[in-house]
Amino acid sequence: MPVYQFEAMDASGQEIKDVVEAPNQDEAQATIRQMGYFVTKISTKKSRKTTAEKKSSKNKGKTFALGGVGAKTLTTFTRQLSILQDAGLPILRSLKVLEGQSKPGAMKNCLIDVCEEIESGATLSEAMSKSPKAFDRLYVNMIKAGEAGGALEIILKRLAEFQERAEALKRKVKGALVYPVTVVTFAVGILVFIMLKIVPSFIKIFDDFEATLPPMTQLLIVMSEFVGSYWWALPLIPTGIWLFVKMCRKFPLGRMGWDMFTLKLPVFGQLVEKNIVARTMRTLGTLVASGVPILEALHITKETAGNAVFERLFLKVYEAIREGESIAQPMRENAKAGFHPVALFFWFLFVGGPVGMLIYMTRLNVPVLDDMVINMVDVGEETGELDVMLYKVADTYDDEVAVLTESLMSLMEPILIILLGGMVGFIVIALFMPLIALINKLA
Repeated sequence: MPVYQFEAMDASGQEIKDVVEAPNQDEAQATIRQMGYFVTKISTKKSRKTTAEKKSSKNKGKTFALGGVGAKTLTTFTRQLSILQDAGLPILRSLKVLEGQSKPGAMKNCLIDVCEEIESGATLSEAMSKSPKAFDRLYVNMIKAGEAGGALEIILKRLAEFQERAEALKRKVKGALVYPVTVVTFAVGILVFIMLKIVPSFIKIFDDFEATLPPMTQLLIVMSEFVGSYWWALPLIPTGIWLFVKMCRKFPLGRMGWDMFTLKLPVFGQLVEKNIVARTMRTLGTLVASGVPILEALHITKETAGNAVFERLFLKVYEAIREGESIAQPMRENAKAGFHPVALFFWFLFVGGPVGMLIYMTRLNVPVLDDMVINMVDVGEETGELDVMLYKVADTYDDEVAVLTESLMSLMEPILIILLGGMVGFIVIALFMPLIALINKLA
């Protein structure tokens, strides 16, 4: 028998919301009137489909797709959904419009699932939570807050702006790395070619004339012979380092040590640190502004930090707030990363033995959060404008990341030119010194 959900008013004018079973809508209204209520709205309650029905309907229109939804695709979807909601379209119709225009792939599959869940009676946040390949916990909780506050279009707009700022910052950092990576890759290729093809030809000439070779030329010959014998190992070295670091990060101690190591590196560590501060402060500010409870907001921010040092920091703040403290004080107390033996090992291995260890020991007490950040959070708590202050911190650090990236790019170009010039100069001098001696001898 169909189930009808209705809104009605009793004799005192009190609003009533309930459900009733009846063969048809007329019978349902008659039953409600017999209960002493005046019907203001009635509709058929959609029953949840069985598992078999869900599977058959979900597979309709879906295609095979590997991996999750990219950040750029999700950002575009959020902005479009925000525009459709601002125009006043029902949420299900908006999702179906976006699903219809999506290209086959993970995003389209997730939207098909979300539409199916909503048609079965789920809310938007419940439906999205069942598609973790597209919508993470941050996304779902913000949608849930928007539904609870009746301001879904505002939340979607705020979420779209948040994602667009994060993507812009990510593109800026990646774009800055393209130039040095390309130059270094081509330089290594050219040097390997010189070692394999050019230097052996000169060695043959020197052997034919039984020339006495200077130390620089002897060193170059040793390097050429090593590259000629073990050229296949050259790509294995960076691959092996990458796998070693990845395996270390599988364990909590290794992950904490590596993240401490990267944060304390000169220049590059500042870029990583400022990038994380900008992202986490914007995440926390967006959640607070959207009405998510502060404990839940801190927990989500911790999970999306992407760095073990900041995850520990937000965990300590979370525990302190549960005990009744403010945010600023535990932030100040836990802003220093402290000593870690695995971080010391990475400094010894990658930076230069005892020199690297000494540099690490001198940087132990440098906090990962500046006093400016903590003071602005403190002011935000006192004035009740925590989200505004967090946004200002994020904007400030976004600008600092942009300036630091541009400075690194400006500095990287002459450094690369000097290094490449030095290597080429070493090869030229090492080859031509004995050659000139041979010419003088023949003359």
